[in-house]
Amino acid sequence: MKINVIGRVQVYEPSGSYSIIIEKAEPDGVGALAIQFEQLKKKLTEEGLFQERFKQPLPQFSKRIGVVTSRSGAVIRDIITTVSRRFPGVDILLYPTKVQGDGAAEEIARNIARANQREDLDVLIIGRGGGSIEDLWAFNEEIVVRAIFESRLPIISSVGHETDVTLADFVADRRAATPTAAAELATPVTKLDLLAHLQNQEKRMATAVQNVLSRKKEALKKCSQSVIFRQPERLYDGYLQRLDQLQLRLKQSLRTRISDSKQVVQARTHQLVQLSPVTKIQRYQDRLAQLKKLLRSQMALVYDAKVAEVKRLSEALLMLDTSRIVARGYAIVKKEESVVDSVESLKKKDQVTLLMRDGQVELEVKDVKTKEI
Repeated sequence: MKINVIGRVQVYEPSGSYSIIIEKAEPDGVGALAIQFEQLKKKLTEEGLFQERFKQPLPQFSKRIGVVTSRSGAVIRDIITTVSRRFPGVDILLYPTKVQGDGAAEEIARNIARANQREDLDVLIIGRGGGSIEDLWAFNEEIVVRAIFESRLPIISSVGHETDVTLADFVADRRAATPTAAAELATPVTKLDLLAHLQNQEKRMATAVQNVLSRKKEALKKCSQSVIFRQPERLYDGYLQRLDQLQLRLKQSLRTRISDSKQVVQARTHQLVQLSPVTKIQRYQDRLAQLKKLLRSQMALVYDAKVAEVKRLSEALLMLDTSRIVARGYAIVKKEESVVDSVESLKKKDQVTLLMRDGQVELEVKDVKTKEI
């Protein structure tokens, strides 16, 4: 095993010998990759990426299978051959991918993400043929492991030979030792199996239908031989008897109710005779006659009072009639159509009208003198 060391050289002057003080040592080549593998595996295990509860079930019937692998490798040929043999008609969509060397891990992760963008894929196979640990290292890269873990599609890992183990195998939903095994996992039910199952179900259904028909025929035969079919009137004999009974009970009930009602009417009639309303009616008529007489008397009094009031008011109105006032020798002074009843409402040069018995005079006030009381 080769190792790479880092240190410093010391010289022992008396003897002229050299010594190296090693400060760091690590395996060279494959050993370094193995350590890196274990470190990343431990880290991802602690994060829970490899837990079974995250594994997705594979579909029973796939219509389209995605494959992330090299275009020219034997992997895609084996998958196509196996799928075509097991279930012809299933589509295979290849994502040509670089599977080793610089940039391989990034391209694998990118194509896994591309496949997850499609809605018509049912399952995804990722893989490559056998090789050294360096050749398979792209499938141990963290970016690939996380892309598989985040995949919406169930993923089958088929990397290297059966003895080869990668971190992609740990995180994938299923691991297949070979591309052929991966194709078989993607098509768990072959077309022949499906046809055989359908034929078997068809036979079972036909047998079940035949059994049902046979039982129904036998039941119909028994029914046709029964007394009810030969004498169908017996079906409703019991109902006719029941109907007769109900009719009889109804008639009896009606008779009883009519009799009870007659008795009630007779009792009420007797009570009315005993409590005859004739007397009450006569008393109310007498009271009504008295009230009518009183009402006429009161109305006459009110009428006479109102006539006297009207006469008095008419005489008062006549006393206030201007034509009657001026006829008695008086004159009325008006200013702007208003009667002047005080000198205080007049001033010098006001225009006034003097109403007299036989006409009116237009005057101008020359002076206003107030009478001292």
